[in-house]
Amino acid sequence: MRSIRLLAGALALAACGEKGGEQAADFSYQETLQTQLLDARPGDVIEISAGTFHFDRSLSLAVDGVTIRGQGMDKTILSFRNQIAGAEGLLVTASDFVIEDLAIEDTKGDALKVTKGDNIVIRRVRTEWTGGPKTENGAYGIYPVQTTNVLLEGNVAIGASDAGIYVGQSRNVIVRGNRAERNVAGIEIENTFDADVYDNVATENTGGVLVFNMPNLSQPGARTRVFRNRIIDNNTKNFGHPGTAVANVPAGSGIIINANDQVEIFDNDIEGNGTASIIIASVFSSGLSQDGMTEDFDPYPESIFIYGNRMSGGGKKPDGLDLQALKVAKFGPLGALPDILWDGYVDPAKMENGALPDSLRICVRNDGAALLNLDAPNGFRNPQIATGAHDCALEKLPAVSLDGRLAEL
Repeated sequence: MRSIRLLAGALALAACGEKGGEQAADFSYQETLQTQLLDARPGDVIEISAGTFHFDRSLSLAVDGVTIRGQGMDKTILSFRNQIAGAEGLLVTASDFVIEDLAIEDTKGDALKVTKGDNIVIRRVRTEWTGGPKTENGAYGIYPVQTTNVLLEGNVAIGASDAGIYVGQSRNVIVRGNRAERNVAGIEIENTFDADVYDNVATENTGGVLVFNMPNLSQPGARTRVFRNRIIDNNTKNFGHPGTAVANVPAGSGIIINANDQVEIFDNDIEGNGTASIIIASVFSSGLSQDGMTEDFDPYPESIFIYGNRMSGGGKKPDGLDLQALKVAKFGPLGALPDILWDGYVDPAKMENGALPDSLRICVRNDGAALLNLDAPNGFRNPQIATGAHDCALEKLPAVSLDGRLAEL
């Protein structure tokens, strides 16, 4: 194993004028770091000293078995504020990859993208667009896609115009101890099998935690557990790019399940989300285009189990005229929508004697929480509280365990 130390002071490569803005940024460091990434060999540790380093183009790594390590997410800062080339800050197409203890700021596109790799650890990394929520910000902060055996731990993601922490088309994933704030989607699990999302904080996003299945991707997803999270005050106005999936997320959404199966939500603190604590929807009511949706795609959320959460203060200021009118009509101007909203779509092909099989039901065992069936299949004509019809339990999902060298992390 080689350890490659990149010393900011000795090489005089730290950023200039970061505080006062009086001096031009020094871009000479980017060539040094990119060369180290291109020349890396399996087992290398590339260690970056404290300092703020400026880049005007993307970095990339395509070698397995490399660790990139800074001195802390507020000490080692890779700034892409003046980026003119590349779609990401750092693009990794490799396996057995670790990145930890640094920040990636103000990228033109995604901050950190890891694609088609196995055994990925992203730990104590901060991604941020420092100008606050803007549609012009990059789409994704931390973005592993088509990966297997993934650990995201202790990270911070701020200001993404799509998702701060996003895991897509992946398998065997743990997302724990992270903080996502002021993104459109705080944490999003999409078309992924076997994900555990726990001990995270999602606050001041448009939507706190999203569990989605989207059509026309390389795989569907199922078996996600969301537990022991704090999902608080996710009421930021949606600033996503028009036409993207998250552009339809209503501000004030705590957790959204969209067309995903075998989702378990328990032991979370879900507070102060203006539209609803939990929203359960099919593709048909999500505002997503159904063009090209293949017959093998399942658009219905099924096998959903909600229990033991602490939900409060939600539904008082729903986003959108329709939901606002519904709130006033059914619960009064000073009332609130129930904790759980469900669009009411079920798959008619799976019905048995007028009901879904027990294993496919939406089950709620959450003291004091009501479920409102929005009656979307009938044009929202007759929304009704339907908590009693969902008083059931499902077999609990097993914990996700990481394989191989990640097992002890």
